[in-house]
Amino acid sequence: MSTIKITDVSRTPRAGMKGPGATAWLATLGLTVPDVPNTWLPLEGGLIARLGLTEFLIEGPESAKLAAPLTLGTYPVLRQDTALLLGGECLNDLLLEICSVDFQALDPATHPVVLTSMAGVAVTAIPYDDSGLPGIRLWCDNTYGAWLFDTLAEVAGELAQPNYSRQQGGIL
Repeated sequence: MSTIKITDVSRTPRAGMKGPGATAWLATLGLTVPDVPNTWLPLEGGLIARLGLTEFLIEGPESAKLAAPLTLGTYPVLRQDTALLLGGECLNDLLLEICSVDFQALDPATHPVVLTSMAGVAVTAIPYDDSGLPGIRLWCDNTYGAWLFDTLAEVAGELAQPNYSRQQGGIL
């Protein structure tokens, strides 16, 4: 039977930063930032995502560095997102049911960051390789987190049923 795993990783520390001085300030903290918007780089135990020209999301232990005093042109961004990991051999089928972005067409090696909607909820998503299987790390507003988790689990459960066939258009 095909599986999809959904893991809530909302307790992972994260912080945000934006402003015209953000890139330079992050560099003074020893953080390497992605060169272009909508990309990310791995950090020790986490990642740094460039969400725009001057906005960043840092997740993992390195996010504690953002507690340092700010410099002119830098502003903190409160990050209280729900964070989820999705993975498994049926992940693409799930994503096709809830989102208009074809994540299968993206190359995880280029470290893309996708801002889109899943099941009507605005999300920031990062596709990655999960031990040879597709994976997606996503963040959404925490007020929608429980609902999105439940919706993803419901759709995943429908896809895992033995009588489901995408080619046949759903449940037979």
